[in-house]
Amino acid sequence: MSSPVFLAFDTATSACSVAILRDGEVLAHCFAEMARGQSEALPPMIAEALAQSGLSFREITALAVTVGPGAFTGLRIGLATARAMALAADLPAIGVSTTEAIAEGVGQDERAGRNLLVAVESKREDVFAQAFGTDLRPLGEIVSVRPEDAFALAPAPALLCGDAAARLPEAPEGWLRATGSGLPDALHVARVAARHWAEGRTRPAEPLYLRAPDVNLPKGAA
Repeated sequence: MSSPVFLAFDTATSACSVAILRDGEVLAHCFAEMARGQSEALPPMIAEALAQSGLSFREITALAVTVGPGAFTGLRIGLATARAMALAADLPAIGVSTTEAIAEGVGQDERAGRNLLVAVESKREDVFAQAFGTDLRPLGEIVSVRPEDAFALAPAPALLCGDAAARLPEAPEGWLRATGSGLPDALHVARVAARHWAEGRTRPAEPLYLRAPDVNLPKGAA
């Protein structure tokens, strides 16, 4: 049986990226930081990734997409695209949390012997955070927490990462801050999805919202 091919993309935060992975080999990868405009950028990025890989869409085994937490509009762009493509091509769509993708992107040498705390920007006073062990297995659920309380989620020695890491106060003894942007990347989404696929524990591509969107309905609307 041929190795599964994963087409992954991310639009959950302040970037847009696409990757194609087969048996651990990166066949294509496109990444660009952007605060907005993912809906326009994603389709041509997918086309570019397929061109880089030399594969046709018919050779894709499964789709993978970040499901949250993250920006409400960005999450909907990625999830809507994944669902439409999955329906059109009768493919499974695998959900990967934003925190998992960010944790996967921290190099093994950098996190060696340390737990990991991922802090994701919420655009409010709180941050979205999740702790992972040295083997990248979650130590708890994703929670909304005040920045000053986030360190309590992971025992030291630990490493702090994510696009909201700078909002946390000075790290206590036994903590380090990871290098890199702290943004999720489709390449790491693909790697997490491939691992979950092999372990038989994939999650559906359904949004993971930790709170209601910052939207008010018109007065009198249902």
